[in-house]
Amino acid sequence: MAPATAPDTAPVTAFVVGNCDVDLWGLSPRERFRRSFSRAGIVTVLGDDIPLPDAGRVVMVRADFVFDNAVIGPLVARPNIIVTVELDGHNVPVAANVDAAVAADAAACLRGGLVDSAPHSVTVLGLDQLAPAYDEALRKRENPYVMRLEPGALHTIEKRMFQGSYKGVTDFVTKWFWPVPAFWATKYVARLGLTPNVVTTIGLVLVFAAYFLFESGLYGTGLAAGWVMTFLDTVDGKLARLTLTSSKFGNLYDHGIDLIHPPFWYVAWGLGLAAYGTPLADGYLTVVLWVIVAGYILGRVVEGIFMRMFNMHIHVWQRVDSVFRLFTARRNPNMVVLTLSAVLGRPDVGLIAIAGWTVVGTLFHTVRLGMAVGVRRRHGAVASWLA
Repeated sequence: MAPATAPDTAPVTAFVVGNCDVDLWGLSPRERFRRSFSRAGIVTVLGDDIPLPDAGRVVMVRADFVFDNAVIGPLVARPNIIVTVELDGHNVPVAANVDAAVAADAAACLRGGLVDSAPHSVTVLGLDQLAPAYDEALRKRENPYVMRLEPGALHTIEKRMFQGSYKGVTDFVTKWFWPVPAFWATKYVARLGLTPNVVTTIGLVLVFAAYFLFESGLYGTGLAAGWVMTFLDTVDGKLARLTLTSSKFGNLYDHGIDLIHPPFWYVAWGLGLAAYGTPLADGYLTVVLWVIVAGYILGRVVEGIFMRMFNMHIHVWQRVDSVFRLFTARRNPNMVVLTLSAVLGRPDVGLIAIAGWTVVGTLFHTVRLGMAVGVRRRHGAVASWLA
């Protein structure tokens, strides 16, 4: 007779099967699972040194495997399953969500690594049947991972985890130039024990430093401060995801800074032109700065409307939107323009170029919003090309 199924209101306990002493990003496997399950709403996380519970549901994972956080949520949400991954040509059981009545049998199945010993009352699933490939938060389509923890493969595992933490749709600087140095910087600050909010605060100090340096016409030094800040803006997010320390405050803190500071940098750049020796006429400078600031605000408003109407970022609607995001008039691409103009000794031209590109980008996104509205009226749905 199959064991009775625990009711949905039954307590849920997490159980880590086995032991492993391989740390990743400064976290032990047990601590990583504790944080992962806590984010999924499970407070009690037990190990082999504590008996299995005798009531409720038990979500269990093997200690010698590292799980993409995109796997933990679906695992917790789907009862009566054992999850397998392919390893050396065999389907190896690595996780389960079962009733306490069969938890001992499920744990034995995970320890033995033989799917044939799975309790008859559960469904055996492959990883691809459990977790979706589309990650809405990171704007990308990528298969989630479950990897065996082996000391000799530590670097490969951490690189794959870092890749998994990276946004798929972003600007070309973040996508093509930051990954390698950001990997090593994130690894270093994780070992130091720095929190993402500390890294963000260092970036905030550099935001103010860049502003005052730009305003004084010290573009070289200001650009150095600005570029370090943009780099740390990549590091803090990766650190939060890899150490499972993301928080509502941290997201608000980081995204608030990102949202607010760029127009102030452009204004400071314009105010510093006279001190540098390439002034624009007062009336012309005012027009250029108003175009940049108003265009920036309008562009953000358009993106917000799109998000509100279609529940997704405008940059992930169709492939053209994702490609345009690489070069759109956001901070990092604009910083490249400003850097080139400073190197050529014409920071005034760089500011004018940003004004023009801001107009182009704002018009593009406004047109795309109108097109999406038309698609919904005709077809009833607007979906991301990545989904």
